[in-house]
Amino acid sequence: MDLKLEGKTVLITGGSKGIGFAAARAFAGEGCSLILAARSGEALEKAQAALSGFDVRIIAADLSLADERERLVKEAGPVDILVNNAGAIPGGDILNLPFAELEKAWQLKVFGYIHLTQLVVEAMKARRDGTVINIIGDLGRAPRFDYVAGSAANAGLIAFTEAVGSRSTDWNVRVFGINPAGTGTERVEKVARGRAKSLYGDEERWRDVLQNLPFDRLAEPDEVARLIVSLASPVLGYISGNVVDFDGGLRNRR
Repeated sequence: MDLKLEGKTVLITGGSKGIGFAAARAFAGEGCSLILAARSGEALEKAQAALSGFDVRIIAADLSLADERERLVKEAGPVDILVNNAGAIPGGDILNLPFAELEKAWQLKVFGYIHLTQLVVEAMKARRDGTVINIIGDLGRAPRFDYVAGSAANAGLIAFTEAVGSRSTDWNVRVFGINPAGTGTERVEKVARGRAKSLYGDEERWRDVLQNLPFDRLAEPDEVARLIVSLASPVLGYISGNVVDFDGGLRNRR
């Protein structure tokens, strides 16, 4: 199927590794021009080298800072598709997660997603064209005590995405989200360690958190990437104001 994405400019935050890099590779395969953003310039250079032969620009930025988000959007220029993907919120319960750590994580993921959406949608509205995809997380719909900061953040981003996407269609702009369950990246271990400390008092038991999984495995970054690219396509142009769960039925399995 021709996804009609060739020539589109795609900005992906957290694009140097994990789901972000997998999405970059998938968009590149559809003929898109890429702008990858992440905090580490070195990681971005490695990602760019791995995508040799494709049209890839990189912009290093600390997206937990408002002025850095504004700089990113200015340097990127007009984009057809924004994939908000940067940010990992640590696991832990309300008694075991320092507030400073929670606040730092929310500045990157919650305020980062909201601010970048605001900045990009303003230009998309003027052009009457554009797509924003927020990569959120499954525990926003199934909040856990041992992942209290992430559950609350993701629930807020789900509501934000649904609210904005319900009216952005008036300007021919689509805003929607995807809720992946645990995905096989380095990020999943970091979150699981915090949850294990909360549940068992021992972060080394993080593998115990990742039990009873659908298909006996985590999702693969490339699987999430294929969903991102498919839904970004104009051939599925009626999706907006929705957040798609991609969890293999995990929420109902627990």
